[in-house]
Amino acid sequence: MSVPGRAAELAAAVLAHPGVESLDGGPFGTVASYFVGERVVGVRIGAGGEPVELAVVARLGVPATPATSLPRLAEELGAVVRGLLGPVAVEITFSDVVTAPSTGS
Repeated sequence: MSVPGRAAELAAAVLAHPGVESLDGGPFGTVASYFVGERVVGVRIGAGGEPVELAVVARLGVPATPATSLPRLAEELGAVVRGLLGPVAVEITFSDVVTAPSTGS
C-alpha cells in the first residue's frame, strides 16, 4: 500500500477508537502527512527510524470508551498503530480532551 493510503488507513483506524473524538494537527498544525494534492491531518508516518506521530482530541468518560485515562488511551492507540504498521515507535499528542456530559441526578 502507498504511503498516502497507509496514512489514510491509519487515520481511519485511530478515528474508529471510541476514545478518540477527532484528529488534530497538534501544536502549530505540524502533525500531518503531506502528499501531492492531499493532506492527512493528525497522522505523520515517520521516515526511516522516525516515530509515527498522532495528535488527537481524546474522548473520556463515555460509557462505550474502554480507555479511562490518557496513559491507557495512549497504550491502546499505540497498539492500533503497531497493528497496522508493525513494530514502530509511536508518539501521541493529546491536543484536547472532551468528556461525556453529566447525566445529573
